[in-house]
Amino acid sequence: MKIAVQQATISWESAHVAVRAAVECAVELGVRINVGVADAAGNLVAFLRMPGAFPQSIGIAIDKAHTAAGFGFPTADWMKIVGDNEGMKFGFSARPGLVVFGGGLPVRVDGQLVGGIGVSGASEEQDSVCARAGLIAIGADDVPL
Repeated sequence: MKIAVQQATISWESAHVAVRAAVECAVELGVRINVGVADAAGNLVAFLRMPGAFPQSIGIAIDKAHTAAGFGFPTADWMKIVGDNEGMKFGFSARPGLVVFGGGLPVRVDGQLVGGIGVSGASEEQDSVCARAGLIAIGADDVPL
């Protein structure tokens, strides 16, 4: 007997709406950001870089999206989840492409993980607010900040 497993993932159309909404939020805040959206497997689906946003933040935004999609919780929650476990703190933070600070949010639809959005270039709080704007624009489950 074969077992079929289906995994929902964010569409390219929704990913593009989300990155645009995040950038529009950044414009309102007066900041410049990079924003990426990853699918449920953590692969990049959409990306926007605002003119003047830090080029060094390109990879960070993509890594935040990858991390949030892969683990299913906000990147800002890493240290709370790890707690006092020093081995996990050092081990996870040393992993290439894994981000343990704010700005990455999981994208869930009706509770099902379909991707992640990552924003980098402003403060952690502003990055998270812009990422949340992307979620709201596509009707994804809201994530309290």
